[in-house]
Amino acid sequence: MRKLTRRSFIQSTLASGAALALPSLAFAEGGTLADIKKRGTLVVGTEAAYEPFEFVENGQIVGYGHDVLELMVAKLGVKLEQMNLPFQGLLPGLMSHKFDFVATSVGITPERAKRFAFSEPVGVVRSELMVRADDTSIKQDLDIGGKTIGTQMGSSSQPVADEFEKELKAKTGKGYAGTKLFQAYPDVSNALANRTIDVALMPSNIAAVQMKRQPNAFRIVGTIGQPKLLAWVANPNDLEIRKFINDSLDEFRTNGKLAALQTKWFGAPMDTPRANYLPAGAI
Repeated sequence: MRKLTRRSFIQSTLASGAALALPSLAFAEGGTLADIKKRGTLVVGTEAAYEPFEFVENGQIVGYGHDVLELMVAKLGVKLEQMNLPFQGLLPGLMSHKFDFVATSVGITPERAKRFAFSEPVGVVRSELMVRADDTSIKQDLDIGGKTIGTQMGSSSQPVADEFEKELKAKTGKGYAGTKLFQAYPDVSNALANRTIDVALMPSNIAAVQMKRQPNAFRIVGTIGQPKLLAWVANPNDLEIRKFINDSLDEFRTNGKLAALQTKWFGAPMDTPRANYLPAGAI
């Protein structure tokens, strides 16, 4: 297998829209549960930068999603191989079967739902506007007109930022001074702290973590857009795998294991829908 550096992998993925091989990783070339069992490994793609859903601690991927995956591989009788990749490479990698499914918190949108097979929701978040605590020029959401906003490239927050700029222009007569896109949400908060941007558009769970880690450094000035349901994603040709994900989530919900993990990572069980969560025209 030809070895690629992480940098060249990212560059090639962004350039061609297809995820390429990574060194020392077993590819998920099949698309059925039988393939997974024959291989002896469940290979999933994750962006481990979305605490507490999935993040890196002491060099290992941990979080709510990782614990759910451990329950799933125990059920299948296989090992777990969790690939930590930039978000922008996950869905292209899924389509070229570099992993069995995407086990990261992907926002369900009408456009994505027509192209990818979303699982039942694994969580829900809001899009929050975070600013530096010492920035007295921004007191509410409408004050960000004329400011530079930043968010994660390719995330569900990006179109929320675009839509809110239209609202800003209609209500205040001016939009953003500029929009900066970053590879991961931690990069967005770093840019806010070092004054590269004036406003960070962050999922509520990420904003809460950043504010906990840096007390008195940031504050929330508003919530925009609609709450986002988060789910895992299977290749549209691998609906058996999506069914396995959904059946497993239902099983773990019924036996109480899901609620226990949600309490561990979020402080309380989550109320997520099991029906009518996909938009019209979804796979």
